[in-house]
Amino acid sequence: MDKFFTLKDLDVRGKRVLVRVDFNVPLDKKTGDITDDKRLRESLPTIQYLVKNKAKIILCSHLGRPDGKVVDSLRMGRIAERLGRLMNKKVKKLDDCIGEDVKKETDAMREGDIVVLENLRFHAEEEANDDKFSKQLSELADLYVNDAFGSCHRAHASTYGVTKYLKSAAGLLVEKELKIMGRAMESPERPFAAILGGAKVSDKIRVIENLLKRADKILIGGAMMFTFFKALNYEIGKSKCEDELVHYARKMMDNDRLHLPTDVVVADRFDANAASSTVKASEIPKDMMGLDIGPETIAEFKGHLKNAKTVVWSGPLGVFEFDKFANGTMEIAKFLATLKAVTIAGGGDTAAAADKFGVAGKLTHVSTGGGASLEFFEGKKLPGIEALEQSYNKYHKKPIANKTTKSNPDLHFLK
Repeated sequence: MDKFFTLKDLDVRGKRVLVRVDFNVPLDKKTGDITDDKRLRESLPTIQYLVKNKAKIILCSHLGRPDGKVVDSLRMGRIAERLGRLMNKKVKKLDDCIGEDVKKETDAMREGDIVVLENLRFHAEEEANDDKFSKQLSELADLYVNDAFGSCHRAHASTYGVTKYLKSAAGLLVEKELKIMGRAMESPERPFAAILGGAKVSDKIRVIENLLKRADKILIGGAMMFTFFKALNYEIGKSKCEDELVHYARKMMDNDRLHLPTDVVVADRFDANAASSTVKASEIPKDMMGLDIGPETIAEFKGHLKNAKTVVWSGPLGVFEFDKFANGTMEIAKFLATLKAVTIAGGGDTAAAADKFGVAGKLTHVSTGGGASLEFFEGKKLPGIEALEQSYNKYHKKPIANKTTKSNPDLHFLK
């Protein structure tokens, strides 16, 4: 990975700092209330650092998918209010994210002030990475910080375009994500195991290809296992399968590091209360569908993982939303929490499962980026990170303030 500035490389005192955060939080469909403020809490270390160091903090984010139109239910007012409570400090929400009125507000800010811009995606130019829009955003600030790892896989105006105009750095959350996941992918302590689940092989093709070059063992679960079973000429009944990828699965199974389930929990229909039983992976009845890995597989997977020193987990191993078919995901998640290893969970469903089973705080790292973490595991260069690297190359010859500042204490265990 190339170099980029971190937050502590910037002299932020008295400066207007535009911070791209990921405040795309889930909202109650009826009331519009925030149902989970985890993404706000994840951003607090960066915001608190900037407050402490007397910056003027301008926060920007998208919320939902307004598709370039103003949608009242997706305004940032509730976000600013909740953040203010978390910070125990006044947080002002502005009426737009660009324009003369917004610029007047940001120009008048005092050290330690925090404002939240209106939803970036009310402007279609945000997702189009429009250069004029990027420049208008940049004119609000003196410096730029990206602390939205979950949006780093998108080349949008607020993650990519704006870095052309401002000296840019990674926030504490993005720095943490990149250091932990980067080390796991580039120089893992071995044995290195990967657990891959979820619905589709197509979502994980490049992840599997990349991990086959790096991991010592890859354990396959979730609905994607049935495409592999079909490649073995097993009967899969009514289970999900991507027929067009059976040939690909067959080719990948030549690798002895790939391990498939040996038994499956099957049901007569996709329902939380469906009649179920456990069968051998090769003996799924024609009128049944697989919804979880079985107890024999759980024991085998634990055996593969028990000596691991690095584990990457992406994707649930069954339909964990239904308690009856959550056992495989729950058992493996709880087992990971007991390991003396670097354990990393990446992906939206994986993070949700880690939360549901109470292990999120017991794993080394649960990535805040769904699509971003998946693309990182694929070995792709994330546009938002590439933009930070380009900014470093542009500005690194200039003096950097705070050279004597101690490194981020949150990352001490990585040294």
